[in-house]
Parts: sequence; structure tokens; C-alpha cells
Amino acid sequence: MRQAGCTLVLTVLVLGLTSAPAFAERNLVPTLERSFDVCPDRPAEPVWMQEIPLRQAYQRLLVQDIYRAQNLERIVETGSCACEIQFPSWDEADGAFRERHASDERWEMLEASDAYNRRANDVRFKAKAICEAAGNW
Repeated sequence: MRQAGCTLVLTVLVLGLTSAPAFAERNLVPTLERSFDVCPDRPAEPVWMQEIPLRQAYQRLLVQDIYRAQNLERIVETGSCACEIQFPSWDEADGAFRERHASDERWEMLEASDAYNRRANDVRFKAKAICEAAGNW
């Protein structure tokens, strides 16, 4: 019985090793380029956000969270999901960050990110319904 178990393990190993090239043949290459089906002409993040050191990535995340919350709230307020409403310039989010949070400590920025995420999640379903009706989600 022990030999049958070893044969099974050996068979699984051989099959596993021989099937590995099938995955390699897919030729999946990761890319940093982003393409979108909905609103493909989205504005790029400010350069300073793209070049921020890894240790300060929480700042970039906070601006992204501000941007998301503002945009979802704007969709609900206007009842429109036009691309310029859903994905406006980053200026307003960048300005809010600089005015309210730029001098905050890391932990304060993390708390602010959490608050902006809660704001976004509060209106997300309403915004999604508006955008789905417009075929823009």
C-alpha cells in the first residue's frame, strides 16, 4: 500500500512539473500602463504623487481617497455620471490635501483616509446606480 502512495505522489509531481510550461506559454507580462473601457481619457495623477517615495505612499493614498470620495459625492449631487464629473482634474483633491492634511502626521493621514473611504462608501451605491443607468460604470 505504501508503494501505491509513493507512486501517486510521484505521478502528481511529474504531472505538475510537465504542466508548468503551459502556464509559461501564456506570455502574461505585467504592465504599469492603464487602459480603461469607461472614460478612457482620465486625467493623470499629479506628478508629485507619481514620484512620491515609498515611505510616504500614505500621502498618495490619502489624495486618492479624497479624489474618490469627492467624485462619488459629486455624481450623487449632480445626478450625472459624465466623464468630467466622474473623473475631473485632480486639482480639487490635491488642494484639499494641501490645505487640510499636508502638515499632518502619518497616523492623522491614515485616519483621514479612513474617513474619506467611509464618505465614499456612504454614497457608492447611489453613484453606482446613476452611472450604471448612464452605461458609465
